[in-house]
Amino acid sequence: MNEPIYDEKVTELLKENTTSVLRLIGEDPCREGLLKTPERVAKALQVLTRGYREDPAEVLRSAMFREDYRQMVIVRDIDFYSLCEHHMLPFFGKVHVAYIPNGYITGLSKIARVVDIFSHRLQVQERMTLQIKECIQQTLKPLGVMVVVEAQHMCMQMRGVEKPHAITTTSDFTGAFQQAKTRQEFMNLIKD
Repeated sequence: MNEPIYDEKVTELLKENTTSVLRLIGEDPCREGLLKTPERVAKALQVLTRGYREDPAEVLRSAMFREDYRQMVIVRDIDFYSLCEHHMLPFFGKVHVAYIPNGYITGLSKIARVVDIFSHRLQVQERMTLQIKECIQQTLKPLGVMVVVEAQHMCMQMRGVEKPHAITTTSDFTGAFQQAKTRQEFMNLIKD
């Protein structure tokens, strides 16, 4: 990953707002341990939301190759980290993606990059699952796509219901994966 590029104007605005938040929760932003916190938060938020400034379809198109292969291509166990749009707390886990080419394949790392782009936005797991599937389907036009996301949500673990071991699984699919046999083959292949 390249060194992040920070927008100076955005950094300054986020620093000011973070300083205000620190004051509102009863902290002293001039305390030694907090002196650099507003800048760190400003930079972290720009990294964690960099997906808004990237085009996932363009990433796939940058490495599209004609190929007659028509069997399932699976990229599994793609680690991701995202921020829940409801509480701006992290959720994280693994994404498993399969597609059946229809004349075109893409570089395998590009599938992981698509996951990174959508996860580096304020998200809900359900929408992220759908966005990954739709991007691959619309860009590569394969015979089918299936995406499964397994995640832990800090908004459920450290606040609210406080269930530290809960895992949420979402899935979405198109085309050939509408057949139960094809979906089952994919699910069998991603099991540990």
